[in-house]
Amino acid sequence: MARKTDVPSYYGEPRKYDPNFRGPVHNRSSTDVVCCVIFIVVILGYIALGTVAWIHGDPRKVVYPTNSRGQFCGHKNTPNANKSRLFYFNMLKCANPAVLITLQCPTTQLCVSKCPDRFATLLDAWNTKNWEYYKQFCQPGFEISSKSVVEVLRDEDCPSMIVPSRPFLQRCFPDFITRNGILTVANETLFKDGNNNERSVLDLKDAAKGISSLMNAKEVGMKIFEDYANSWDWILVGLVITMVVSLAFILLLRYTAGVLLWLIMFGVVAAIAFGIWHCFWEYSALSGKRGANITISDIGFHTDFSIYLQLRQTWLIFMVSLSVIEVIIVVMLIFLRARLRIAIALLQEGSKAIGYIMSTLFYPIITFFLLAICIAYWAVTAVFLASSGNAIYKVTAADDKCMYANLTCSPKTFSQSNMTTVCPGSQCMFAFYGGESVYHRYILVLHMCNLFMFLWLVNFTIALGQCTLAGAFASYYWALKKPNDIPACPLYSSFSKAIRYHTGSLAFGSLILSVVQMIRVVLEYLDHKLKGCQNKCARFMLCCLKCCFWCLERFIKFINRNAYIMIAIYGKSFCTSSRDAFCLLMRNVIRVAVLDKVTDFLLFLGKLLISGSVGVLAFFFFTRKIPVIQEEVPSLNYSWVPLVTVIFGSYMIAHGFFNVYAMCVDTLFLCFLWDLEVNDGSPHRPFYMDKTLRHILNKKNVQVTSRK
Repeated sequence: MARKTDVPSYYGEPRKYDPNFRGPVHNRSSTDVVCCVIFIVVILGYIALGTVAWIHGDPRKVVYPTNSRGQFCGHKNTPNANKSRLFYFNMLKCANPAVLITLQCPTTQLCVSKCPDRFATLLDAWNTKNWEYYKQFCQPGFEISSKSVVEVLRDEDCPSMIVPSRPFLQRCFPDFITRNGILTVANETLFKDGNNNERSVLDLKDAAKGISSLMNAKEVGMKIFEDYANSWDWILVGLVITMVVSLAFILLLRYTAGVLLWLIMFGVVAAIAFGIWHCFWEYSALSGKRGANITISDIGFHTDFSIYLQLRQTWLIFMVSLSVIEVIIVVMLIFLRARLRIAIALLQEGSKAIGYIMSTLFYPIITFFLLAICIAYWAVTAVFLASSGNAIYKVTAADDKCMYANLTCSPKTFSQSNMTTVCPGSQCMFAFYGGESVYHRYILVLHMCNLFMFLWLVNFTIALGQCTLAGAFASYYWALKKPNDIPACPLYSSFSKAIRYHTGSLAFGSLILSVVQMIRVVLEYLDHKLKGCQNKCARFMLCCLKCCFWCLERFIKFINRNAYIMIAIYGKSFCTSSRDAFCLLMRNVIRVAVLDKVTDFLLFLGKLLISGSVGVLAFFFFTRKIPVIQEEVPSLNYSWVPLVTVIFGSYMIAHGFFNVYAMCVDTLFLCFLWDLEVNDGSPHRPFYMDKTLRHILNKKNVQVTSRK
């Protein structure tokens, strides 16, 4: 007889017994072939997109700065090969560093071999001994006798002034230094502009806002790099320790899962009980004190939250809240204790499964390798797309009255046009790279296609890993006599089946998820653009859409994960597998909720425990608090650099190991639910679950007694 389920039958009837089923289906056929064909065609199109971007793009436009004539600074075999720095004639025209970095500062930009190291003006340097130094920042080929000072400044053949600068991102920025809280440039607080008027360096600060902090960040970056060079071997030791500890933790869960979980549960209950007692003690201690009986509404909002701790009402609210939480937890433990025991048994069974199929712990390396390929291809394609096109020149006017300002121009014909007559002092300057062809008009669409294909390939890679691991762990569960009946090379067998038969199904599931993620990207972009918008209704609607699509993405990930498990076991299409998995889970919704939360909590605790323990060990080591090995500690500028690296790396390694374990538990759980529905423990329909699970559920397999 089929067992009673937690949810009524409108989520489907329990599965019927199939006498031919003995674990993951071997004789299967290709599923979702149409989607497989579309996926392959789209991948070929993605390769074509990368090829077109490679033909039209030029990464030098991203790597090297470009002067006002569209020439690269510092590029080999060019006139500017020895001039790797970009110098801005009039820094005061630049509003902020973002303008500088995007090469759209409305002033002449020149390739130079080094940045200025002194204050000087054109008027002071004209026909003096300082001219030899000053002229290196003028246009190539300029002769001092060819024009007057007024004409030179009008045509921007030379800068009106130079200020001490340092290179950052191959661009010359003022050498800002803060001394005793005062902003200086080369220890000076005043300088002369092109008209020999004294100006404050604060005027330069407005033109290069934030550059000082970026310069300091560069120095910090060099020290951080030096720390990595000195401590990389010890960082690797810490990460190897993390791998060993993570593996040991997973394998030992078969013995410690139950004890650990119940200790945590009772620890939480005891901690909340202590909190209730402490709140009551504080509430009683404030009795009779002056001002303690004032209500929170009477004093209003204060940034100093310690004020609220002097009120009896605050502690009363805390005490009532903790009491309600305590009652809820105790009631849940009483009524859900059986399901908690099932969850613990499945966690222990997952540890056994990984112990028998150790190769699954190394599969994340394959996933990481495939993801690295996807990320690299996307990044390279994005760079080539961003650097596609020819140099576009715009008219830069001397004032805001020019009718030709910001119009496209040609440097070759600009001097002969009437633009120079109508707009005296205007120049035809390089603005950006682009074009008017079909390719350049749809460059934004190509960027969106590149991003969408990146999301699709990443989700497909993750789906392939989930399906592969699910097939391997399902072969463990459906082995009646473990480990003797476990097939040879279950991981390879599952991987080959997923690639050969179910590429279309995995592509279908990852496509649905990628569409939702792409919509979320568009919503984030709109939210960024509307940050200054005063329309509160639009902001509210956008916030609601972001929340809804975030929830939808989480739901689709949950459905896809369980659908891939069903695909790995039964070899059906994505839609059929999704429906079967969803109905099976909804028929056991309480068990699903309990197992999901227990697993998430235990794995999070494990990650925290492992990364925290290794982090504490690294802290004592790099701060020389371990006397035995003090001499082995490398000399560091910042001890937190290797420490943070070890902690973050440890968490990511533990996350990779525990993702395999979580997939194992989810697979065994679905198999367990299926086992309960189709089998009854008779000789012809025995339960495949572990003895512990059968004992918890009061189930047993009837043995066939042979007659003498």
